[in-house]
Amino acid sequence: MLHARPETLVLLGALLTGPLNPAGGQDALSLPWEVQRYDGWFNNLRHHKRGAAGSRLQRLVPAYYADGVYQALEEPLLPNPRRLSDAATRGRAGQASHRNRTVLGVFFGYHVLSDLVSVERPGCPAEFLNIHIPPGDPVFDPDQRGDVVLPFQRSRWDPKTGQSPSNPRDLVRRGSWRGGGCNEEGGALGPEPGRTNEVTGWLDGSAIYGSSHSWSDALRSFSGGQLASGPDPAFPRDAQSPLLMWNAPDPATGQRGPQGLYAFGAERGNREPFLQALGLLWFRYHNLCARRLAREHPHWGDEELFQHARKRVIATYQNIALYEWLPSFLQKTPPEYTGYRPFLDPSISPEFLAASEQFFSTMVPPGVYMRNASCHFQKIFNKDFGTSPALRVCNSYWIRENPNLNSIQAVNQLLLGMASQISELEDRIVVEDLRDYWPGPGKFSRTDYVASSIQRGRDMGLPSYSQALLALGLETPKNWSYLNPNVDPQVLEAVAALYNQDLSRLELLPGGLLESHGDPGLLFSAIVLDQFVRLRDGDRYWFENTRNGLFSKEEIAEIRNTTLRDVLVAVTSVDPSALQPNVFIWSEGSPCPQPRQLTTEGLPPCVPVTVYDYFEGSGPGFGITIVALCCLPLVSLLISGVVAHLRGRERKKLQKKGKESVKKEAAKDGVPAMEWTGPRERSYPITIQLLPDRHLQVLDRRLSVLRTIQLRPSQQVNLILSSNRGRRTLLLKIPKEYDLVLLFNSEEERDTFVQQLKDFCVHWALGLSVAEMVENVLFRKAVTKQQRGRILEVFFRHLFSQVLDIDQADAGTLPVDSSQKDMFVESMFSLADKDGNGYLSFREFLDILVVFMKGSPEDKSRLMFTMYDLDANGFLSKDEFFTMMRSFIEISNNCLSKAQLAEVVESMFRESGFQDKEELTWEDFHFMLRDHDSELRSTQLCVRGGGGGIQVENLPHFRFLSSCSQGMGLPASETPELGGPGLKKRFGKKAVVPAPRLYTEALQEKMQRSLLAQKLQQYKRFVENYLRHIVCVAVFSAICAGLFAERAYYYAFASPSSGIAETTFVGIILSRGTAASISFMFSYILLTMCRNLITFLRETFLNRYVPFDAAVDFHRWIAMAAVVLAILHSAGHVVNVYIFSISPLSLLACIFPNVFVNDGSQLPQKFYWWFFQTVPGMTGVLLLLVLAIMYVFASHHFRRRSFRGFWLTHHLYILLYILLIIHGSFALIQLPRFHIFFLVPALIYGGDKLVSLSRKKVEISVVKVELLPSGVTHLQFQRPQGFEYKSGQWVRIACLALGTTEYHPFTLTSAPHEDTLSLHIRAVGPWTTRLREIYSPPMDSRARYPKLYLDGPFGEGHQEWHKFEVSVLVGGGIGVTPFASILKDLVFKSSLGSQMLCKKIYFIWVTRTQRQFEWLADIIREVEENDCQDLVSVHIYITQLAEKFDLRTTMLYICERHFQKVVRKFGVFSCGPPGMTKNVEKACQLINRQDQAHFIHHYENF
Repeated sequence: MLHARPETLVLLGALLTGPLNPAGGQDALSLPWEVQRYDGWFNNLRHHKRGAAGSRLQRLVPAYYADGVYQALEEPLLPNPRRLSDAATRGRAGQASHRNRTVLGVFFGYHVLSDLVSVERPGCPAEFLNIHIPPGDPVFDPDQRGDVVLPFQRSRWDPKTGQSPSNPRDLVRRGSWRGGGCNEEGGALGPEPGRTNEVTGWLDGSAIYGSSHSWSDALRSFSGGQLASGPDPAFPRDAQSPLLMWNAPDPATGQRGPQGLYAFGAERGNREPFLQALGLLWFRYHNLCARRLAREHPHWGDEELFQHARKRVIATYQNIALYEWLPSFLQKTPPEYTGYRPFLDPSISPEFLAASEQFFSTMVPPGVYMRNASCHFQKIFNKDFGTSPALRVCNSYWIRENPNLNSIQAVNQLLLGMASQISELEDRIVVEDLRDYWPGPGKFSRTDYVASSIQRGRDMGLPSYSQALLALGLETPKNWSYLNPNVDPQVLEAVAALYNQDLSRLELLPGGLLESHGDPGLLFSAIVLDQFVRLRDGDRYWFENTRNGLFSKEEIAEIRNTTLRDVLVAVTSVDPSALQPNVFIWSEGSPCPQPRQLTTEGLPPCVPVTVYDYFEGSGPGFGITIVALCCLPLVSLLISGVVAHLRGRERKKLQKKGKESVKKEAAKDGVPAMEWTGPRERSYPITIQLLPDRHLQVLDRRLSVLRTIQLRPSQQVNLILSSNRGRRTLLLKIPKEYDLVLLFNSEEERDTFVQQLKDFCVHWALGLSVAEMVENVLFRKAVTKQQRGRILEVFFRHLFSQVLDIDQADAGTLPVDSSQKDMFVESMFSLADKDGNGYLSFREFLDILVVFMKGSPEDKSRLMFTMYDLDANGFLSKDEFFTMMRSFIEISNNCLSKAQLAEVVESMFRESGFQDKEELTWEDFHFMLRDHDSELRSTQLCVRGGGGGIQVENLPHFRFLSSCSQGMGLPASETPELGGPGLKKRFGKKAVVPAPRLYTEALQEKMQRSLLAQKLQQYKRFVENYLRHIVCVAVFSAICAGLFAERAYYYAFASPSSGIAETTFVGIILSRGTAASISFMFSYILLTMCRNLITFLRETFLNRYVPFDAAVDFHRWIAMAAVVLAILHSAGHVVNVYIFSISPLSLLACIFPNVFVNDGSQLPQKFYWWFFQTVPGMTGVLLLLVLAIMYVFASHHFRRRSFRGFWLTHHLYILLYILLIIHGSFALIQLPRFHIFFLVPALIYGGDKLVSLSRKKVEISVVKVELLPSGVTHLQFQRPQGFEYKSGQWVRIACLALGTTEYHPFTLTSAPHEDTLSLHIRAVGPWTTRLREIYSPPMDSRARYPKLYLDGPFGEGHQEWHKFEVSVLVGGGIGVTPFASILKDLVFKSSLGSQMLCKKIYFIWVTRTQRQFEWLADIIREVEENDCQDLVSVHIYITQLAEKFDLRTTMLYICERHFQKVVRKFGVFSCGPPGMTKNVEKACQLINRQDQAHFIHHYENF
């Protein structure tokens, strides 16, 4: 198969799609010739790219690199370039050219070079061949620091080269390159389309018209065929966008920017006013030709005029360059033109560039004259120096405002002055204006032109001097003295010493300079002549080529007779006699000879080098910015504090409002009085209320509740009235309460209260006895709170004195009639109540404790015998024994029928040989317990002082569900021990179920393990308990770490070279790696908030592998990890911003080709530009602000104080994701990647939100409202159609009547089988308080109740209670709500005979005070009444210090320890404050460390 060449395909495509338009899109159909393209393409129809902009340089001699591929030769293989520059090119200025070449010829040569080639633009990624300045250098290191390094950035190379020794690196001709990398096709690292300025390799006037169609259009006026001019028609317009003119700073004044620079076709056409004057000359000449053509051809349009003028100007330019300037430069005439040679390669060679530039540099004088047409040489006005005879070259680079060149007449005078001034001698010497004061790169305002040229030669891989001579067939010198006899031997010796006397290592540039004297040496001459001949003969558009249709023979002859003098005369209108015929040579007798050969004397000194500090003045601002960014969380914290304060004030207002309502009620129903608290105590005013729910309430003067007395049905209330002293005192004695002594202002007020109390007792069926006594006796009879405290203190002293053998003299005196004090503990110790009066006296209780603490087994069995000898006849009947056993069975939660229990009793009598006895003596009873002697011996009580730390050691704790040595899950302050603050209550149950099967389990004897083995076992159990969590966290962390590592590795080693890793290695790795991880985290954190999806998935098999119940915790973990990475990401960018703020523009243009253009200005953007004037920077700052607000307002501390603030600020996640998308979409460094992670989670989350929104639109009517004690509001509302849920699940509700749309989560307290839904909501914050308020007024109809909006149900771990054979439900305060639903659901399913795995539920509620569970009492009572199978065991712990406790609950734990079932896994479900759930978790972990039961904990906090 034949393969077509790419060029052929391009040409074929152009021919098929339309007529070939070489001009690049212009309407050239009316022109009789093929218009030459601006970019140099298709000049050669066989090799279309030859000479085109962007094509590579064509070497004459093979490349010479250190590695043979691309690494340039450096020290120590070659001399230091600065030392070599000083040794080879330093010398005295003021020696005239041997051929009287003019300065105009020198700068015309520079102008021709700018038309042919430009390799100064740095390549990308940035590579440096820095020039190390020798210590003590008088120009660059006058302070002898020894650390001065002049930056030198390598030129742009062809990316298809530099890959192997057979394909070494080659440069490409580039003009204004938009910083990009090495992708010639203009890819991600290539030039921005439409913004390149490329130099062609033809003598086609690209320095006049530009090297692209767009550049030419920017230069044109599109009127009359002329180039666009500025305000002055003799000058072009200013160099502004879209022209990418090189605008390096003025090294003398530091001025920057495009102001004062003109728009030329050559990007560096404004480098010196001398080169600028030649650009202005050709600009004016084109417009002159266009005007002349317009007069001759008035019917031509703009395009025809422009192309005809361009064609004539280019031909004139070609003729002058090749047939006038080149012979004067080489003193050689090019061979005759024989026609176009299409097979000749005209490409520019790097050797030509080096030879021509270096030879021109030796001819540049230190100053340039200006004269008028009458040969008057002008004085030059210099700032701070006065006048001088000429313009100083070193102070004229990139000059913007020169008062000597502010008019076209001054430009004419400069051109005339250069035509009359003789250049420097063509030798090795380069004046200091170039050698020491050339415009510098980077932070340096000056550099060494010769040293930079030497480095450029090494960068281009130029061959050595000897290799070049051999390659061109020239004779090589035999030794150093053969180089040039006109060179000072000392100079040759110095250069030879630098090359270690090795002539073969002498480089092309210094060798070519050393061989030249008067004329270019043989090497330079051969290189330059060869290049120009190839350019002429290989150019299809050369003006002498009669086959291209450009010119007729007559026109060619006319062009051949046109000289630069003719152009100057035509443009400046100067008298021809004011110029010599050949303006490139000044001959004897030519007009206007120069006053003298210029030296540095009389000229202003060169402005010394300046080292710019890019960060100068930015340090304080940068520091303040970083501090401000770091203070964003503090500002957010301050705002949150203000919000919390405002919410607190709002809460106080609500509380104040509630108190005011209480005051109103109290003022309406209360009775004022004074309470007497003791004989030496001060009485204080109170208000007494008789509440409709059988409560007597005592309020202080602020109407705060001091005391609430619960009156029970059939309870006896004793009222004692004073009979003297005004009859205004009464004593109120209520069983189990300390007395209340009231003083009224008058007898009438007392009688009013007494009547109200009588009516109250009659209404509630309470017994009331009224008696009278004198006031003093009444006071002695009263037992107030303070008196009761003293009695208890003495009692416990005596108790511990007998139990712990303390001297009773230190215990105090017990009251003589202590047995009559009926204020003591309620008889929960019903088994020990021998007299059956429901109370224990101090002495009776003390005797029981002593027996239990210190008694022998005989004493303990005698005590039990005495307790159950109900008729006190000294015998224990079979019925009494049956009663005792029945109580033990009830305590142990095992329910046997009467027949079964009777069979057990008969069996025990039969085994003991007492089957014929109907009554037992104590000896018989003790004999029956002979097999349990050890149990009786160890039956003791653990007594701990409430605050004194008194403890009897070696006493067993009461255990729950397990035989382990620690309690199940309650903290020490809540362990079920006598005398401590944990007080218990048990609701009674009926026992009417079949006999359960009893199991026992043999306990393994524990072997003592080493500490390491214990730790390993603990670790093993921890892994077993949290395997799903560990796996999920590990997988997620591994993905994040992998993403970080992938990006870090990519930018460190594998990314397309842009130089960013070399510029900011740590910053780019940190910022890019964390960006990838953050993108993943912030995307997939959405899945943790897909509540509907989680509720669905937790019912699937995935719940075995993914802990969906930990979604909120996982959400918090991801958020905290993401914010840590965000901080690291910001820190990386802070490093990046600092480095970018001190990096030159040439480096930034490589890193950010789509943002920066390397236009030579060298000044990078300030730090604030990166932070506040770029899209990524500004969005990054906003992201930090949003994150600071969201994280602070989401903290637990603030969330408890202002849920609304948390709700509103967390909705900033929408803004967060918008900013994240914008932040990464600007593609400063890489293409956007956030969408890769975000798209799928966003779609899933969006779908989940749509499901929730579909439910939120439905209004739900409230059918019943109850305001329960402790601020609990019971809402019962309609169940939406199709609303299916499970016990333990929760919903989110909103009430628009509150003026807000925020949703709050609450657990359903209704069971799934019920027709309505119910919630119990405690008023603890503004929202719940206001919710209680709007439902407080009595409603006559349901329509008046505000409606609710419902979202849910949502799943959580509590709904898995049925998956365990034994489940433990632990609720704290209002956290009991999910268990109400579970208990009702369990009982309902058991009543239907449903098959369930769960066989037993232990319900434990830890609450501060009894009042908090009054609203739940009915639910628990209902559950116990319906619990026919004894599935539920209820235990309520009142943590508030009180006088009541339940011994049965304590004994329950002992029985459960001995009658536990064989269960390996227990489900523990807790809900409450974090402190409680954490303690339950610790207890589970403590038990799980052992090898017995496994407690799986699920919890929710509120």
